[in-house]
This record gives sequence, C-alpha cells and structure tokens, in this order.
Amino acid sequence: MTAVEMARPRPRAFWSDARFLLGIALIVVSIAGVWLVVSAARQTVPVFAAARTIVPGEEVTAGDLRVIEVALGQAGEAYASPGTLEESVVATRTIGAGELVPHSAVGAAARAAVTTVALRSAGDVPAAVEAGTVVEVWAAPQKERGVFDAPRILVPAATVVSVTREDSVIGGAGTALEVVIDRADVAATLEAVSAGWSISVVPATGTGR
Repeated sequence: MTAVEMARPRPRAFWSDARFLLGIALIVVSIAGVWLVVSAARQTVPVFAAARTIVPGEEVTAGDLRVIEVALGQAGEAYASPGTLEESVVATRTIGAGELVPHSAVGAAARAAVTTVALRSAGDVPAAVEAGTVVEVWAAPQKERGVFDAPRILVPAATVVSVTREDSVIGGAGTALEVVIDRADVAATLEAVSAGWSISVVPATGTGR
C-alpha cells in the first residue's frame, strides 16, 4: 500500500449518514410535537358557565348563563357554547353557580320528567337548606284538627328552588319552599297539601348538591 493510499480518508459508510439524519428528524419531530401541545393548551374556546345555581326542571335562559374562555381541547365539544345551545331547554340536573354547562345537563323542555311545586313546612328548615339542596319531604297525615299521625316520607328526593323563611302572625316560624319533584310524585304531594297534612323538609341523607 502506497503512502498516498494510506493518507486518503475512507468514505463514510451510508448507514452512518442515515442514522445521523434519522436522529435530526426525530429531534425536529419532537420539537414540533411539543410546540403543538403548547399551542393547543393556549387555545381557548367560549363556553357557557352557570351565572347562578340552576335546578332540575328549570328553564335555562340567557340570563342564567355567562360566556367564559377556557382551554378544553377536544373536551370542549361536550360543553354548551354560543351557537350550540338549543332554545327552550331545561336543566336535567343541578348545575352549580360557576360550573361549566355540559350538553348532558340540559334537555328539551317537552321531555322534562320533573316539575316544580310549592310547599310550606310546618316548622323552620335547617339553615343549610338553600337553592340546589337535595331534600326529603316528610308528611304526617291529619287524623283530626290539630292531631297528626306518624310522619312518613312523601318525596324521597326533591331539589330546592327557593326558600323563604318567615315568622307567622302568631309568632311561630314557618318556611315556604319551591321544590322540584318527579312528575310521578306530584299527585300524592298535592293531595297531602290539600288535605292539610303536616309537611317537613330535611336534607336528604347521603346526597350532595
């Protein structure tokens, strides 16, 4: 082997160049992926949030909602937004004040399985009972004027719409409530009210708002 042949550099193997290029490509793809993730995280969409507590069966109007910008990604399609909320819808469950409004929490008013009734509790109700609270409605049948039978559950789960605590003329405490109940419980409830049964409302055990 001559001195010239010994000094001449050997050509780089093709697989070495390919590995180098592959490494560069992987770095570029990685950077692009990170950029896309960060960019997506910064993109916000307008969705509705409840401006107040909305209870089941209550009509949802523009005044009950406010538009906020949030970054939800693909999950944004699950929430109501301007242009996607149908007219004449009611809440199908309690929507807390400030909560984003998912499409699953509202439905057509014609298909509502609940309705609102007015009750007056024989006594005051706990201070914790407020709009959105799930309560039990108890009723004691009236045997004769001023004499009542043992109380029993009339409605096992009702959602409070409003509570008005007031003192009666004779000094006793009384509470007027609007509650949302299943339509199946309406007849029995109205019958108890018209018959003068003693009505009591207590927070439902094991349920939350």
